[in-house]
Amino acid sequence: MPQRRQRLIQRRKTLGFSQERLAHTVGVERSTVVRWESGETEPRPWQRPKLAAVLKISLDEVDELLTQHVNEEPEAERLDFVLRNPAAVDLVAVAHLAERVDRLNTEYDTAPSASLLADAGHSHSQVTLLHNFAPNGRIRRELCISLAESATLMGQLVWDASQRRDGAVSVQYFDQAITAAREVGDPILEAHAQLRKGFVALYGTKDAREGLRLCNETAIVSRNASDVLAGLGFLHVGEAYAMLGERRHCEKALGEAADSFGRIHKDDEALHMFSPTQFDRLAGSCYLFLGVNHKAEQILTKSARSLVRWKKSQSIALGNLTLAYIRQGKPEEACGTLHEAIDLIEETRGGGGLNIAFTAGRELGPWCHEPWVQEISDRLFALMAT
Repeated sequence: MPQRRQRLIQRRKTLGFSQERLAHTVGVERSTVVRWESGETEPRPWQRPKLAAVLKISLDEVDELLTQHVNEEPEAERLDFVLRNPAAVDLVAVAHLAERVDRLNTEYDTAPSASLLADAGHSHSQVTLLHNFAPNGRIRRELCISLAESATLMGQLVWDASQRRDGAVSVQYFDQAITAAREVGDPILEAHAQLRKGFVALYGTKDAREGLRLCNETAIVSRNASDVLAGLGFLHVGEAYAMLGERRHCEKALGEAADSFGRIHKDDEALHMFSPTQFDRLAGSCYLFLGVNHKAEQILTKSARSLVRWKKSQSIALGNLTLAYIRQGKPEEACGTLHEAIDLIEETRGGGGLNIAFTAGRELGPWCHEPWVQEISDRLFALMAT
């Protein structure tokens, strides 16, 4: 059975790297670093010089880290000590907390948000505590990054778990993330939190003008830092214009989004936020708002089938596809896709999909006497009850 390479793990944490950040710096997937540390695989010969440079050690020392499995001080005990003595915070404790936040972020798209809230809130309070005591320098910088990431995650989870009702608390978390990101001059973290604030305006308060402003700010902040985030900003600018019924401006923004996505490089730090399906999903939503339902149907049909890995997003796409069917007088097709959306919502409890499903259920009202519509109604009532 493979043994964990504790010395490799300790070296990474001493330098303040999370698994994801080390992977990005070396130029591999996070799962590759996970396998290296678990003892399942070893770095390839051509990867070792880069790994040695990043870890600031020699190639011989890399070999030692890969072959020695020394039991180090338990991470939980070290973190407990630092939390009791915040002034003693070090990069090892910071990296341990950063990994917790990374793990929770990874789980976000597949697990019910309410199930993550307790762990995320606990980690966020710990990051906030240590940030308040951190000295200037690298430790504080790393904690600012973790604080921005955990605050953004908390905003997302509260927003989702409240079924998109608790926008005020979510915005407070996003503002905290923006402040932390600005402290270290990280436009990617800032733009991500700005984008999430835009979602609250677009889907919560239904203030399309405010959503337009925030999403445009996202595109501006990230323009020179991440084509992924700039593209996402432009996508939601397009959606805001669609909500306002301004098709020409909407399609111009969609074109800018497509241009940004076309420039994405493999080194983009926000690459993990990008999916090739995003453009079609949002373009379909735009045409749905604009009342061009046949075009929305065509785009969303393609998008929904491509979102298998992103269950919360897939439930939204299926919900919007349902609305496109209903508005063209296709209730039976609508019921089929709505059942699929509800299957995913029951699994993930995603607030966005849930709201769209209830909207679709109301729009099926003219066919309420049909038994297959009654079945949909029963499932929606069951969702309300839980």
